[in-house]
Amino acid sequence: MTKKLSPLVALIGVPVVTGIISCFFFVTDPENAPGVVDFGKNFQSLGKMITGSSGIGSVAATGVMFIFSILFFGILTDAGTFRPIIRVILKIVGTNPIKIAIGTAILAMIVHLDGSGAVTFLICIPALLPLYDALKMKRTTLATIVALGAGTMNILPWGGPTIRAATALGFENVTEFFMPVLVPVIVGLVAVIGVAVILGIREKKRLGDSLVVGGQYVAPELTEEEKALERPKLFWVNVILILAAIACLLFSGFAPAVVFMVFYVIATLINYPVVKDSKARVDAHAKSCLMMCSVLFAAGCFTGIMKGTGMITAMANALVSIIPAGAAPFFPIIIGVIAMPASLLFDPDSFYYGVLPVLATTATGLGIAAESIGHAAILGQMTTGFPVSPLTAATFLLVGLSGVDLGEHQRKTIPWAWAVSIVMLIVAIITGGVKIGA
Repeated sequence: MTKKLSPLVALIGVPVVTGIISCFFFVTDPENAPGVVDFGKNFQSLGKMITGSSGIGSVAATGVMFIFSILFFGILTDAGTFRPIIRVILKIVGTNPIKIAIGTAILAMIVHLDGSGAVTFLICIPALLPLYDALKMKRTTLATIVALGAGTMNILPWGGPTIRAATALGFENVTEFFMPVLVPVIVGLVAVIGVAVILGIREKKRLGDSLVVGGQYVAPELTEEEKALERPKLFWVNVILILAAIACLLFSGFAPAVVFMVFYVIATLINYPVVKDSKARVDAHAKSCLMMCSVLFAAGCFTGIMKGTGMITAMANALVSIIPAGAAPFFPIIIGVIAMPASLLFDPDSFYYGVLPVLATTATGLGIAAESIGHAAILGQMTTGFPVSPLTAATFLLVGLSGVDLGEHQRKTIPWAWAVSIVMLIVAIITGGVKIGA
């Protein structure tokens, strides 16, 4: 969190060093040789901890999903699939601040289907900012609504926090982990639209008679490269592809990695059948794939050593010992309430790969299902909280494109983001997605 080390160096270097140190202390074979510490054998076991089923082996399928989800949505974005949707939304909302606010929320939700905050902000803010300026609507309103829409959508199975949470808790199928909070997320999206209505009403009252009628959005000119990549005749085919992929993710029972691998192949054959063009699209998105997957595999190293050396169990036991017995049944609620503001303190890798396993093991010790802790966490931590966190580059991209101050953006957005998170938590408790009671 202090940015002294890159995530890769921290997630690999720190556990390896601490793992080597721990080789002097943990018992090699508790069953057959209790109390005996063999440094040589302990040191050799570190490799298996890193690559085994609790380490990199536990995140391999998720890494595949990361790669092919980025490629799938990247190809559809390059093909211009989302541009007509943007134009239709902007045509519908016109110059009514309430409709514009609702349209902003819906647009952010649709664009964030690819799970990338940076892409969402790069598409939504430049598209809507001229309209907000023309009508003299506050830029902070634009930033807040886009942040809420993107943040809530970030809970989807292919969103970074949900993938990290599922990985940390040992779920091979991310969709299986996500499904218990599907209804709370839908309610959360409705809540975001409700917030957009409230902010739109405020803007309409503030502007009053000064409201400019006839402000229009002017689409930015596409570069020659972007025009060459567009596939307007394949728009409906690509929309069907997106809907089919989402349906398969939610209801087919196939692992997300399989779904995105297959749909990537279909998308690239339909849109860029020439091998040269297909390879160029892979090259264009390779950086994002490499960055995401390298951190994921580094996290596998981190969790493998933490679990293999018994560190997580030891920390969890220490935490259990200081929690009052009366508070145990409400542990998931406590996690859910603090999840959103925790985004200001923990980056996603630190929280989901470092803190969540400890919390989950602690919950298990209290008689609470570990997945309930994970579900409570993803309803706020780096989901609704990521667009206000100074620990993510996407936040600075959002405020930079919007032309607003980070502090002002946080003051305007955090209360609403926290409220949406609490609404989802309440619904999750009612529907059983987050279970309370020991």
